[in-house]
Amino acid sequence: MNMFAVAILAVLITMGLTLVRAFAGPTVYDRILAVNACGTLTMVLIALYGFFDGRPDFLDIALVYALINFIGTIAVSKYIKFTGLGFPVRNHDEGDI
Repeated sequence: MNMFAVAILAVLITMGLTLVRAFAGPTVYDRILAVNACGTLTMVLIALYGFFDGRPDFLDIALVYALINFIGTIAVSKYIKFTGLGFPVRNHDEGDI
């Protein structure tokens, strides 16, 4: 078996484990981190497949995917922290209206 095929299989197994963590994570931050890790593993999988198939230009696609994954993770994290026009969520039980 080719070394790239073994690496692809290992990445797929690891992606499965991160998806389990994404669904079972006790907090929203655990889920965000698991989805970010799955996106990073997808980038590695695209690069490995490109080299396995003899098309190293897939590395450019993998790098663009990594940038989109990073921006998406920052956007979701900011949305969770600040939901209303960039201001922190206020607790209405404390008397803030």
